[in-house]
Amino acid sequence: MARPHGNDPAALTGHGAANHRAAGGESRRDLLAKVLAVACGGLATLPPVAAGLWAFLDPLRRTRGAASFLSVADLAAIPDDGMPRQFPVIADRVDAWTGFAAEPVGAVYLSREKGSREVRALSATCPHAGCFIDLEKATQCFRCPCHNSSFTLEGGIVNPSPSPRAMDELECRVGANGQVEVKWQKFRAGVAEKVVQG
Repeated sequence: MARPHGNDPAALTGHGAANHRAAGGESRRDLLAKVLAVACGGLATLPPVAAGLWAFLDPLRRTRGAASFLSVADLAAIPDDGMPRQFPVIADRVDAWTGFAAEPVGAVYLSREKGSREVRALSATCPHAGCFIDLEKATQCFRCPCHNSSFTLEGGIVNPSPSPRAMDELECRVGANGQVEVKWQKFRAGVAEKVVQG
């Protein structure tokens, strides 16, 4: 029986196939190991990245707290002649990461009738575009200097007026100590409905 020659392709089939399978198996194992290493490395970076993103977005995802009553004036400071007077609203303010203590956040017009302890509060922010409303004593009406919206002393619209709604009335109460407190809220401008700004 003749021995297979070194260059005989049939002779290489046994050894060559085994070597080829072995080389293929190692390359697949190497690839699998590399893929697993990359996946594990990626998973290991997720917690610190997520924590960093959470910390970065934290002030932006916070919802504003519910409206609270803020002390605005002493009852004695509001004459009981029915004429509205302007008072600043002072509160602590947080702007993303920065806090500001006792800053003006807006203004209200307060009025009360003769001999009454009941106070009416109107926001000084125009419902049309959010500008600041002035009180014109000469014409006995409120007027917005931005787009000429006009309102009665009770806050109703004086037509023609671009404002989609009357001035925003705010909840108001007088404490036992005579302090007038207003439930300070801002409302969405440019819409007919009185919607609290979130």
